[in-house]
Amino acid sequence: MDIALKLAGFEETPADSTIYIKGKNIEKVLFGIDAGAAELLLAKQFGYDAVISHHPKGGSAIINFHKVFRKHIQQMTMAGVPRNEAEKATEKKMRVLELEMHTRNYNHVVDFAQLLKIPYMNIHMPLDEVGRRIMTQKIRDKTSRNTKVGDVVSALNELPEFKNAETKIKIRLGTSSNPAGKTVLSHGAGTNGGYEIARTYFKYGVQTLIYIHISPTDLERLNADHIGNLIITGHIASDSVGINPLIEELKKLNITVTRLGIVPS
Repeated sequence: MDIALKLAGFEETPADSTIYIKGKNIEKVLFGIDAGAAELLLAKQFGYDAVISHHPKGGSAIINFHKVFRKHIQQMTMAGVPRNEAEKATEKKMRVLELEMHTRNYNHVVDFAQLLKIPYMNIHMPLDEVGRRIMTQKIRDKTSRNTKVGDVVSALNELPEFKNAETKIKIRLGTSSNPAGKTVLSHGAGTNGGYEIARTYFKYGVQTLIYIHISPTDLERLNADHIGNLIITGHIASDSVGINPLIEELKKLNITVTRLGIVPS
């Protein structure tokens, strides 16, 4: 966890990440984007010392997941959105997330890990922040004032995770020949901002917005507004961009890591 926080530049563990079962003498790790009960059992059978999941799987990381959604406010204000408008744009979905998390069976997988006596943790927001910075820097390095939307896609496609992914980056609003203009990557705040946050970005000068995923309903609503360009990079490939740097750091410590569902770099 400390390595992930350092990579992200975080001083504290965010609400969507936690160590469920502590361990020591870790030499062999099973790392999955969604590592739950089945993966814990597999790890136990094959002699792994610990299991890491990217997405939250229980405990406080589930119950308090909605709190990290406020990170959108910081990202939006940095992009020029007035704070009061950013707060308003996050309110509805944050309430929905809190309601959803309150229904979750938050100790099921944690109890499973405890029964198997296998160290278990999840690291979510720190690695998404690492990925957001890598993708943002790639766009900055490879684009200019006259950049088209297609040029932004081409820049991202230079990252190995997107080259190796089965999914392809898609332009869901606009066309590749549209001017990209002010471009923002919205990622690393729990989950995507949906319709309200995208609409607010477009309202305050962002011409091209990048999400890693979006629901069909939100996309339909945005399409009806006829504003902005929206690039969708793909959930698993995008998560992998932030996960792989941690795996490389673990390898430097002579820790063997087996990926499950993570696109290799």
